Amino acid sequence: MAANLRVSLEQWRSLQAVVDAGGYAQAAAVLNKSQSAVTYAVQRMEALLNVKVFEVVGRKAQLTWTGEVLYRRAKALLEEAGALESAAGTLAAGWEAELRLSVEIIFPTWLLLQCFARFAEERPQTRLELYENVLSGTEEALLQRNVELAICSRVPPGFMGDQLMRVRFVAVAHPDHPLHRLGRELTRQDLRKHRHLIIRDTGSQRRSGSWLGAEQSWTVSQKATSIHAAVMGEGFAWFPEETVRGELERGELKALPLREGGERSADLYLVFADRDYAGPGALRLAQIIREQVAGQCPGHA
Repeated sequence: MAANLRVSLEQWRSLQAVVDAGGYAQAAAVLNKSQSAVTYAVQRMEALLNVKVFEVVGRKAQLTWTGEVLYRRAKALLEEAGALESAAGTLAAGWEAELRLSVEIIFPTWLLLQCFARFAEERPQTRLELYENVLSGTEEALLQRNVELAICSRVPPGFMGDQLMRVRFVAVAHPDHPLHRLGRELTRQDLRKHRHLIIRDTGSQRRSGSWLGAEQSWTVSQKATSIHAAVMGEGFAWFPEETVRGELERGELKALPLREGGERSADLYLVFADRDYAGPGALRLAQIIREQVAGQCPGHA
């Protein structure tokens, strides 16, 4: 079948470069080729496929409807070819020298470190690089192929994930916080009058601000900072129960008596950036994570 292909990857790459760079001259600079070579590659592709990729509108060349379809498919084809070459190098080398993971900060840190420690016993020479993200930050890491493996609360479109565990959240504040001193069930209106502690979305398109519409809010980058602020009595927040279990047991934080919404949950998923091309290290670490979650948090799995 491959012998019957009329258009080469280089020709598809020329088409993508012309569109992405905004013209033949710009594409030639990106590809480090002459402008005539890029122009010929696109024109040859049009001739071989008997299609028109560009049309002149005014003084500017624009993609035809057919050209738009071919451009999208060419981009996907080139990404797949790049991933295939990268995977071939990884598989040929055996175990990966480095593994990159993006993990939602609501995943228990102590459990993640247990997984790392167990993996390190088997493969101490493999470097682990962890990205601790919030909300869309983990999705972006997968979409941009910056990691091999992710634990996220939402599986991005185009990816497949296995449900890993369910995280239970609880609304808390310091026992002396004014909300506790009201001595009754609390409503959403009560919460709006007090400071909401928020952890910043790490994605480039950040979702910020209090979803409650609270009059005051503090947005921080780390869950430890948010917990410290709550312990100091500076505000209220929803935290994963496992994360603040010690503070609750020591009486540094106390669950808020909300009329509704005092407890909530979120599912976490284990997602490969590309399962077909995952190396033995990524596969083994994923297996360890599943086993540790099943063994340490059976009620949440």
